[in-house]
Amino acid sequence: MKQTIDSQLTKLSSLEELPVQVGKNIVVGDHDLAVFRLQNGQVKAVENKCPHKQGPLAEGMISGEYVFCPLHDWKIDLTTGDVQKPDDGCVRAYPVKVIDGEVYIEL
Repeated sequence: MKQTIDSQLTKLSSLEELPVQVGKNIVVGDHDLAVFRLQNGQVKAVENKCPHKQGPLAEGMISGEYVFCPLHDWKIDLTTGDVQKPDDGCVRAYPVKVIDGEVYIEL
C-alpha cells in the first residue's frame, strides 16, 4: 500500500544520498538546512548556522544525536535545536519523515 504524502512535506533527497554520520547542506527556498543521517538510522535536520558565530553546522562533527559546530565546538541537540550548557542559544529543528526511501521535511 502506497503512503499518501502530506502536502506540507518537501522532498529533500533519497535516504541513500545521505551518508551516515556526515552532514549535508541542502537549500530549500529560503531555508538553509543541515541534514544528518545518524548512526541509528534516524534523519535529523536543523538550520545550517550556529547561533554563536553562524558556523556551517552541516560541516560539524556528529556524536550520537548532537552536532559540534566546526568553528567553536558548540554542541547542538539535533532533535530540539538547543545548545548544550554552559553555552546558550538554539537553532530551528525541523520535523523529518522517511517514506519509501525518500527523505521529506516539514518547513
